[in-house]
Amino acid sequence: MTAKPVLLLACGNPSRGDDALGPLLLEALAEHADPDLVECIVDFQLQIEHSLDLQDRQLVIFIDASVREPSFEFTMLTPEPALSHTTHALSPAALLGVYRSLHGEPPPAYLLSIRGHSFELGEALSPAAQANLAQATRFALDLLQGAPTEMAACAAKLAVTPSANG
Repeated sequence: MTAKPVLLLACGNPSRGDDALGPLLLEALAEHADPDLVECIVDFQLQIEHSLDLQDRQLVIFIDASVREPSFEFTMLTPEPALSHTTHALSPAALLGVYRSLHGEPPPAYLLSIRGHSFELGEALSPAAQANLAQATRFALDLLQGAPTEMAACAAKLAVTPSANG
């Protein structure tokens, strides 16, 4: 099977309130994304094995909940070394670092982080997070219009300061 040029990789735990923001955004995008161009993957957290999903991509967008302002943020990622000696839960930047050490330069990658407020087990999505999700969804739908090279160029224009954090 040939890899699709764009990867949307969402992280989050739907049973932990606003931690579900990544999977919920991906669910909304999957309905509108061209399945020949975009692959959508959801997982609770990033693992070393996800570095294999990055191969042969023109663009990777990680999607996750955040506790930081603003309502959502789109940042360019740079690879960084994993700070842990275990393979349990990596940041997007650390996953790019793993990819670099195994395969060479990673594809262009960005983090779409959505501000969450309540992350307690068994909680529903908070009203504030619902509003942030709506804003991030509109942004992401606009970003995913066009061919992969157009998406990559658009992502580069829209990204805020580079970030090694995830």
